[in-house]
Amino acid sequence: MKSWAGTITAPLVVENDGVNYVVNAIAEKRGMVAYECQPGPKGQIPDYPTRGKIERQVAKSAHEHIVVFVNQDRTVQTWQWVRREKGRPAARREHTYVCAQPGDSLIQKLQNLMVSLDEEEKLTIVDIFGKVRQAFDVDRVTRRFYDRFKEEHKAFLSFIEGITAVADREWYASLMLNRLMFIYFIQKKGFLDGDDHYLRNRLQMVRHSQGIGKFHTFYRYFLRRLFHEGLAQPKEDRKGDLSTLLGNVPYLNGGLFDTHQLENDNPEIQIPDEAFERLFDFFDAYQWHLDERPTRADNEINPDVLGYIFEKYINQKQMGAYYTKEDITEYISKSTIIPFLFDAAEKKCAIAFRPEGAVWRLLRDDPDRYIYEAVRKGVDLPLPEGIAAGVADVAKRGGWNRPADDSFALATETWREHVARRTRWRCGPNSPPETFTVSMTSSPVIWTCASSPRMSSRPAKGRTSCGPSGRASRRYPCSTPPAVPAPSSLPL
Repeated sequence: MKSWAGTITAPLVVENDGVNYVVNAIAEKRGMVAYECQPGPKGQIPDYPTRGKIERQVAKSAHEHIVVFVNQDRTVQTWQWVRREKGRPAARREHTYVCAQPGDSLIQKLQNLMVSLDEEEKLTIVDIFGKVRQAFDVDRVTRRFYDRFKEEHKAFLSFIEGITAVADREWYASLMLNRLMFIYFIQKKGFLDGDDHYLRNRLQMVRHSQGIGKFHTFYRYFLRRLFHEGLAQPKEDRKGDLSTLLGNVPYLNGGLFDTHQLENDNPEIQIPDEAFERLFDFFDAYQWHLDERPTRADNEINPDVLGYIFEKYINQKQMGAYYTKEDITEYISKSTIIPFLFDAAEKKCAIAFRPEGAVWRLLRDDPDRYIYEAVRKGVDLPLPEGIAAGVADVAKRGGWNRPADDSFALATETWREHVARRTRWRCGPNSPPETFTVSMTSSPVIWTCASSPRMSSRPAKGRTSCGPSGRASRRYPCSTPPAVPAPSSLPL
């Protein structure tokens, strides 16, 4: 095997809130550079927003890179890689290793980065990028879980009785496993009668009370009632004797535990207890968590595994369900759910949305996290002289209706539209204090002040004027949100 070559370059110094972070290039292979970031003055690894700022500065020196953040005594490491793909938002992937935890997961990732002597001669940056992506973009434990999941799905399928059609049995096996995996996550949070081994303990309880020889009792006597009468029913609608059987379990209004059409069409479904004993042995080999904890062990999984399995394993034609990838769901949530939550939160805690409030600080510290990459395209490049002249002088905008250069423009964007987008994104100290301008082209609206955006799905009241794009804009009093510079004051 051949290692990456050592790299000797001047250290990068990244300043954030008065603190300088020193970033050293420690290895390189075909243009992919590995950096080590030294800790801050308190000896700690910088926080998540600061790591993002450091990474963006490093990207200016080496587009493809890995950054390893270390603390003072080198007992904690955070390995960071950012996936950048055309047309998709940047996705930051991080793996934190603490000396007290097993190192198998990190070792597996690093093994993916090794280059054999046979590969060396024809190796390109594309090959290295592929190795890094394989190492960091999909959690190895999730893949390992999925590989075993396929075997257990097949085994569980063989236990199902009472469904004639093979396709329907496969469908029902997937449904049951999805239900049980969901329950494994919530039981670990203590949501099911305060028992983090709820299913396993209830299996033993039912077998003890009903008799070991009755091999179908857990499914018919317990699970069906847990699904349909417990988790799928509000507590006030449940039968009186149910709490003795199920204990204290929540109502989950999501449809997953409602009576399924397959259960209506096949009322004699039977699944022996042996199937669940085997399945729980598989599940119990992993630690189930609803969060991303930095000190996680190498056999922990999180809810991402459900999406991964759904994407890889779902029978789309039979179930009529299709996996929606993260770029689409991200766009939908950013355009609907997040503005709704912001509006609701602002009504309850308006101070958090004011300048220097908690929400404002999040936006100020990492604005690019909340603004689409497309909105930022070309805004850091100096405008051509002929276009820049028209920013301050309307009489010099003769070329503004021409298509903008590719390095500046989104698809079909003219110079007039680019300057309008640039105006909405950028701001500077010359912003007029009494007013701000917001383009009324879409929602959510992004207001910008001192490099900090603010989003709102609710337009304020104001009088209409015309911005540089020729589209309708409104001017609002400064008390509503902070100021955005007029085109004439935009620093270019």
